[in-house]
Amino acid sequence: MSNKAEVNLTGVKQSKGVWLVKVPKYLSQQWDKATEKGEVGKITIGKVGGESGFSVCFSLNEELTALGAIGEKEKDGSLQVPRDHPITMHTVGGQTMAVFSQSNTGQSCVCACVSEAECRPVVSDNYMKLKKLQIKESTKPQRLSQQLERAVTTVFKPVANHDFNVEYDRKKKSEGKMVRAERQVVLDMLFSAFEKHQYYNIKDLVDITKQPVTYLKEIMREIGTYNSKGAHKSTWELKPEYRLNPCTEEEEEMETA
Repeated sequence: MSNKAEVNLTGVKQSKGVWLVKVPKYLSQQWDKATEKGEVGKITIGKVGGESGFSVCFSLNEELTALGAIGEKEKDGSLQVPRDHPITMHTVGGQTMAVFSQSNTGQSCVCACVSEAECRPVVSDNYMKLKKLQIKESTKPQRLSQQLERAVTTVFKPVANHDFNVEYDRKKKSEGKMVRAERQVVLDMLFSAFEKHQYYNIKDLVDITKQPVTYLKEIMREIGTYNSKGAHKSTWELKPEYRLNPCTEEEEEMETA
């Protein structure tokens, strides 16, 4: 709405009013059970003394007092929601709420002023029973355990451990048993191995040296080169300056043949 638009105050001049009433949750749930006739109850306004000068009370339709569906009976035959709900009017100091509408031409109009109120039940035996039931329902556990009479035979049957976890644990235990040897001892074993062949994958080097993978890779990064592509992909070879008995690739292939 633009700040420059004019507002029609006809609704205010005619003293039209709207009540904005807060009701208990159970009461709105009972209203949803009303029949096609749509009658949920009656509002009674009476004159009393005091500042307001009147009292307001909402009486729920007797057919809607049962907690179950219409026509059903409760197990104990006595659990019902309260019928009478006095309405207390509230005033918000220094504030005024109103209902606005806007025509097709864009003109805004104040339809009515809004009064706030709260609908509360009369404390009775029925109300106390209802509160106990609500507390009981709210304290129910969200998850329940249930004993199965027979084993689950679906394709989604859970397994104790997955294959990749088993393989990971096996490797971890295998490496855990390996004790790091002196650096020079490991270097001697590596140089001796590379005198026989030019290329090794890390698994073969672990089998030869019996050293943990991380420790072995740390040493190989210093003395060797990792082949990430080509004919010898995923293998290690010594750097030229560390080759004690250099052999060319052609010589190794001829020896293999």
